[in-house]
Amino acid sequence: MLRTRRSTRRQQIGAVVIGLALVAAACGDDDTETEAGETADTEAAAETESTEAAAETATTEAEAATATTEAGPTAEEGETTVTWFVGLGTGAQEAQIGPAQELVDEFNETRDDIFLEVQFVDNATAKEALATGIAGGTPPDLIGPVGREGANAFDGQYLDLAPLIESSGIDLSLYEEAQLANFTNPDGTINSLPFASYPLALYYNTELFDEAGLPYPPAEFGAPYGEGTEYEGEWNDEKLAEIAAILAVDANGNDATSPDFDREAVDQWGYVHQWTAPPTAQGTFFGAGQIEQADGTAKIPQQWVDEFKWYHNLVNTGVAPSAAELDGDVLAGNAFNSGKVGMALTHLWYTCCLTTDDGFNTFWNVAAVPSHDGTITAKLHADTFRIHKDTANPEAAFEVLRWIQEEKALEFLTIYGAMPARSDLRDPYFETLEANFPQGVDWDVYLEALNYVDDPSHELATPAYVESDARIKELEPRINGEPDMDIDDAVAELEADLNEIWANAD
Repeated sequence: MLRTRRSTRRQQIGAVVIGLALVAAACGDDDTETEAGETADTEAAAETESTEAAAETATTEAEAATATTEAGPTAEEGETTVTWFVGLGTGAQEAQIGPAQELVDEFNETRDDIFLEVQFVDNATAKEALATGIAGGTPPDLIGPVGREGANAFDGQYLDLAPLIESSGIDLSLYEEAQLANFTNPDGTINSLPFASYPLALYYNTELFDEAGLPYPPAEFGAPYGEGTEYEGEWNDEKLAEIAAILAVDANGNDATSPDFDREAVDQWGYVHQWTAPPTAQGTFFGAGQIEQADGTAKIPQQWVDEFKWYHNLVNTGVAPSAAELDGDVLAGNAFNSGKVGMALTHLWYTCCLTTDDGFNTFWNVAAVPSHDGTITAKLHADTFRIHKDTANPEAAFEVLRWIQEEKALEFLTIYGAMPARSDLRDPYFETLEANFPQGVDWDVYLEALNYVDDPSHELATPAYVESDARIKELEPRINGEPDMDIDDAVAELEADLNEIWANAD
């Protein structure tokens, strides 16, 4: 018996702004290109391997990048000037500059010891502009907001904040321990504190689950799936794949569990990695790990290799969309938002992009991240602020950082459209999301995910980061687009290439 199919949703992401300017701040510094807000120009970054090389290849436009605001007041005698560079991540979009500048002006009017000078640089040229300043001996004091991946392009350029955090008495109890651990480097140094957090969750299409007669995934981490039903079982990657196969349906109404399922005529898919393209991000679903080993060599964690094979199989069997299908007319580059995908694993920033031409899609809810081999790993994206290691004024720069993190945190988070990393500031953020998505979303899922943050982070820097990152990302389109690829051979080639890149790095 054929299932009744609903009409195809093909909404493009419109110009809708979610409540508190919910731009995709975490994506603003990602190399993954999406339709969610501003994205970084990675072509120039991929051609550079170090700060010095970036400076040498910086364009005239980047070198000329200056603050977008008109010249204003300057420091008075006795004041310490702190320069703040905005644009490496989010923060330099037109709608953000004015409100941020107002807060900076307020700071300068109320302080007689520090003068804060902010420079807004377009995200497309920010990497080159920052590299030029650093190489020229004029680095900014403060940099941010920027995610870890965006910050990695300047790995080794940031001040260890641990001594300043300890001496300041800053209240770390406002952050979950897992968040703090995620931002502690392997050597024990701390380059940033959590500011804007984007936890991971499993998005699911309630309409497609209802149509298939399937129980919804559990909202509680560690709870079983379908308790008391024929589908009951541990909520893990195997159960997810089982349910996803039922949700994948071809043009004739056959789901992927049927021998008659037509892989070449898929009309609805069961699961997708939604805009979490880097293999390091995808692999972390099966457990945290890192590529750089203690002996300095490159090794892809085995659990990541297993995840690559798991997802590659979903793509090959039609349960997950291929690269061509992701870019086709049906999914239109934003698969889950199309209404044609049953489940998607992605971050809180994705709420920015669940839109129609005239409003918000409400066919979805979120559930707990499934386990793998008995362990739940909910990787974390976050935006932070960092102080340059060569600042002449570390204490003053840290005072400004504290002003952003503490006194004016909610105002800046509102400008950036981000979930507060601080637990005491989250209610207003979720109230705004609730107004936009009134279908009864289990928002607590995101908060519980903070207890399962990946440690070590999947976004740890590697040697020769820019070149290494570009090489690592070559694997993802192959997983999605080459049915006959040998994952083990591809991983071995990647490891060999990374070891060669690292050996030749300055």
